[in-house]
Amino acid sequence: MSGQVDDAILVEAAQDGDLAAFEAIVRRHQAAVYRVALRMLDSRADAQDVTQETFVRAWRSLGSFRRHSAVSTWLYRIVTRRCLDLIAKRRPTEELNRLEPQPAGRDLAETAEQREQLWAVTRAIGTLPAEQRAALVLREFEGLSYQELVDVLDTSLPAIKGRIHRARLAVLEQTVAWR
Repeated sequence: MSGQVDDAILVEAAQDGDLAAFEAIVRRHQAAVYRVALRMLDSRADAQDVTQETFVRAWRSLGSFRRHSAVSTWLYRIVTRRCLDLIAKRRPTEELNRLEPQPAGRDLAETAEQREQLWAVTRAIGTLPAEQRAALVLREFEGLSYQELVDVLDTSLPAIKGRIHRARLAVLEQTVAWR
């Protein structure tokens, strides 16, 4: 094994009250949890809040964690549910805070076009129904398998595939209209 301690060992230690073990879990998974929240909520402030809430909830429910799934799957489920709750509360969708790349040494016209494309995709994702947005973000940006999505979103495989298909079509339709 490499120098990194396995998540299962860290969870077991954290369940026994080892705060340092839980802090290691947080350090290991914080960036991924934040990315999911940011892509789903389109707000850095909300994403930071939800990331913090995710780990608070994880700490409080450590005793109920069952090792039949990966720690990352468990955390994705917590952050996704929290994001879905927040999205439902803030309907209609608020103005999006966009993540814009800052490529160095690129032609200004090319950079502006990339920003426009990113803005169009971000806006399109932001208009998706929450369940479709969650499935698309977790699949396309976080690389979760369909089976992991079934576990995280607690639904059937056909439902997951349908959500992703409809989300892709909606994003494509909106971004084609943008061009």
